[in-house]
Amino acid sequence: MAVEQSQGARRRPARERLVAAAARRFYADGISATGIDAIVAAAGVAKKSLYNNFESKEALVAEYLTVRHQEWLDLYAARAATAATPRDGVLAVFDAYIDHASLAYEHGFRGCGLLNAAAELPAGHAGRAAVRAHKEQVESILVDHLERCVDDPHGVARHLALLLEGGMMRAGLEGTPAVLEQARSIAAALVEPR
Repeated sequence: MAVEQSQGARRRPARERLVAAAARRFYADGISATGIDAIVAAAGVAKKSLYNNFESKEALVAEYLTVRHQEWLDLYAARAATAATPRDGVLAVFDAYIDHASLAYEHGFRGCGLLNAAAELPAGHAGRAAVRAHKEQVESILVDHLERCVDDPHGVARHLALLLEGGMMRAGLEGTPAVLEQARSIAAALVEPR
């Protein structure tokens, strides 16, 4: 079985394997601590393949951030698809973060991969702007749902976003989604229909 999986992984395009390997290594070890050699070894490709697909490690980091953002959007879309009410839509945002925290990680859950990356990048770096854009999109999603069920959707969305981010940070420290589940319960109590 392991041989079949390994052969299947090798059939994927080198770019896909590089991004998947970078995602695993960046999340497990950090961007700064992960060298190109570790990424190409984990991807099972030659170093030349990396530079044929990405002009630099920074370009690979940018792709990693894009993939992490899309990963969360996909988790949210799956949860939002079953949301029957605006309140359910708000809770779908929390559920997507809980789902994210519940995924299997090599060294356990360490918090939001995007925030972890942003913490390593210098002020003014394009990657930090990408992470900020993700967080703003999450808050905008909350506003969209809240506009139909509370009087101050922007204010409540900001409160919920701060609750969510605090829960994510604490869950990352504890290595479990339990705090996010508590944050979801708080959000459920805060978001009552008009």
